[in-house]
Amino acid sequence: MSGLGSKTVVESELAQPLAKKKTIKFLANQDWQLYALLLLPMVYFITFKYIPMYGVTIAFKEFNMFQGIMNSPWVGFDAFREIFLMKDFYKVLRNTMLLNLLDLVVSFPAPIILAIFLNEIRIKWFKKGAQTILYLPHFISWVIIGGMVYQLLATNTGLVNIIIRSAEMKAIPFLTEPVYWVITYVGSGVWQSAGWGTIIYLAALTSINKELYEAADVDGAGRLRKIWDITIPGIKPTIIILLIINIGHMASIGFERPFVMSNPLVTDVSDVISTFVYKVGILSARFTIATAIGLFQAVVGLIFLLSSNYISKKVTDQGIW
Repeated sequence: MSGLGSKTVVESELAQPLAKKKTIKFLANQDWQLYALLLLPMVYFITFKYIPMYGVTIAFKEFNMFQGIMNSPWVGFDAFREIFLMKDFYKVLRNTMLLNLLDLVVSFPAPIILAIFLNEIRIKWFKKGAQTILYLPHFISWVIIGGMVYQLLATNTGLVNIIIRSAEMKAIPFLTEPVYWVITYVGSGVWQSAGWGTIIYLAALTSINKELYEAADVDGAGRLRKIWDITIPGIKPTIIILLIINIGHMASIGFERPFVMSNPLVTDVSDVISTFVYKVGILSARFTIATAIGLFQAVVGLIFLLSSNYISKKVTDQGIW
């Protein structure tokens, strides 16, 4: 009996590679159309994402555009030492972290709340109209949004302050005082992105079993109880994944939004890493400094991403991987 058992084990071990090989061949024959569709995205990512990674070496070289990347002399970590000795760098790093943190606290919950509200609406034409109105700001350029903000909130000529002064109240310096500017910055971000972010959560809401709501109705649960006990737990995995991704972007920030909305009176809070790279790295043609800052952002972002995923796995047993 022992000999028969050992023979069976040996045969199963020998059959595993053959089965694996047969499975790969089977999948390639059966789903070649899907692999063909995957080919173009793979070419895109390899060409425009992975191959350009060689340009990171500029951060360790005294880059000369006439000599090229390969022929430029190595300088090691001199660029990073220079960056960490700049006082302005710590200011823009602080501003980047602060604005991203406020965006995370205020902007991240907004699409979740909107999606839940839209999901509770029973009038179809009103629901579709509300979705369309909420999505529209996403398609407006930040240059246009910046112009709209100045037209509405400028201290002397803005429509809002004209109305405030007509009520015999003091004008609010939305764009010239640091605290008010930060509030305006975060508020405009919520208005621009919240509607578009609801698409993901509305899609997640469709996967919740409708029988759960019917059972809750039988038990006499109200709308708030169903939202708390069924809706939110149903989209919890989506919330956690998107939260981890957003935390991973804490060290990076877009260029258009702070650049368009900034002005000389609020540079202490509006200068961020992206605008700093533009001024120091691009306008001054110091490409080594610009690349070094970009690499620093990437490393810090990776640390945030890995840390948040690790904590999420420990606390909620859910994560990106």
